[in-house]
Amino acid sequence: MDASYFDTRYTPDPKRARVWKAITEHLQQFVPPTAAVLDLGAGYCDFINQIRAAKKFAADINPDVATFCASDVEFLSMPSVGALDVPNRSIDVVFASNFLEHLSEKDCTDLFDRLDDVLTANGRIVLIQPNYHYCYREYWDDFTHVRAFSHVSLADFLRSRQYKLLKVDRRFIPFSFKSVLPKSYGLTRLYLASPWRPLAKQMLIVAER
Repeated sequence: MDASYFDTRYTPDPKRARVWKAITEHLQQFVPPTAAVLDLGAGYCDFINQIRAAKKFAADINPDVATFCASDVEFLSMPSVGALDVPNRSIDVVFASNFLEHLSEKDCTDLFDRLDDVLTANGRIVLIQPNYHYCYREYWDDFTHVRAFSHVSLADFLRSRQYKLLKVDRRFIPFSFKSVLPKSYGLTRLYLASPWRPLAKQMLIVAER
């Protein structure tokens, strides 16, 4: 996503970090503290800045993202989807939130071809994605969306890439940070701990090579 996307659909919100603190703590169970972690399409770096890991990388097509990286996060410019400047077999966990829906089928294939190279044996991928099964009415309101996944199709795609599914949470968080739910760390923790999640239209899928 280029800088224009930040000006329209993805504007800054200082309260965002509170919500992401709770989300990141919830996801820490899938990220060993000794891992090397790569955040694809890192945006405001809300995840990668707060996750505990030995090595942390934020990759994005927008060079301005470097200004949001914490001191222990290395920024990687990503001029194209498959252009990840890291050594092969050097990344233990790849994280991406609201990223794959912006990729064409070819771009998605190119990306996963590259992930095949950079992930370690038994490396993991952690994905938060709009779940088209629940958000089809508003999904195409974002002009940068070019592809849709549901919890079924994304799981099948990962299986086709020889991943083993560890977690499929079809209703994880709301579709947008612009929802009516308050941006609170405590309430987000309660929300994620609850079996009932109102407005949850994004999914969480965790898979391992």
